[in-house]
Amino acid sequence: MTPTREQILAASAGWVAVLLNVVPGLGAGYLYQRRWKAYWITSAIATSWFVAGVLLGQNADAAAEGQNQLVGLLGLLALAAGTATEAGLAVKKVRLTD
Repeated sequence: MTPTREQILAASAGWVAVLLNVVPGLGAGYLYQRRWKAYWITSAIATSWFVAGVLLGQNADAAAEGQNQLVGLLGLLALAAGTATEAGLAVKKVRLTD
């Protein structure tokens, strides 16, 4: 018998999913939880952030380069924090409904 999506999510360790979304970032915790849609959405957002940074930073002067890198890093850290929080809350929600 194949476990349901909710059973897989409830069996996963929430702290592992949170840690995997923070440390390597970019939704690795979603792979652990087998949440493919969330992973691909996170990947699309991260890719869009990189592309936007490249496009907006093409004609920037050298003085603004450091600030552009800081904005890019802060955006990726915000994405990691958001996905980590969501992954932890998803496990908690599924466990409470069982």
